[in-house]
Amino acid sequence: MTTDVIRFAKPQEALLLSKLALRSKGHWGYDADFLLSCKEELTYNLSQLLLPTYCFKLTELNGQTITGFFALNVSDRDSAVLEALFIDPAFIGQGYGKRLLSEAIAVAKEYKAKKMTLQSDPFAENFYLANGAVKVGEMESQSIRGRFLPKLEICL
Repeated sequence: MTTDVIRFAKPQEALLLSKLALRSKGHWGYDADFLLSCKEELTYNLSQLLLPTYCFKLTELNGQTITGFFALNVSDRDSAVLEALFIDPAFIGQGYGKRLLSEAIAVAKEYKAKKMTLQSDPFAENFYLANGAVKVGEMESQSIRGRFLPKLEICL
């Protein structure tokens, strides 16, 4: 019997989360140069996981396999920012993204945020739109100048 849980990420799991984020990004067919450009933005460290204004949670299968994670910035009481939501490519399409997004929304509501904003990869935009997000504009990529990404919002 398989069981999966959502739990807080441990600070010592920062490297595992970073590697998972890059694998997940690579799932969409981006080339090595593109992924190298994104590496810094998708690298998490011990101090980030310890910040009181961030919530890192992950899904774990059978107590040993991390299937995905999210990072939520709750420093602004009115608007939480979903900084990351990545699923390991082996588990994409199995409901983990939806579970993690629902958990991120629940955490944002706990902090009394009125909305949750996020910058989406173009390949993930339809996932967010199908789960209650609305496109409110575009934002320039932090990794690649001149590349604009969908800015989405979920009303809480």
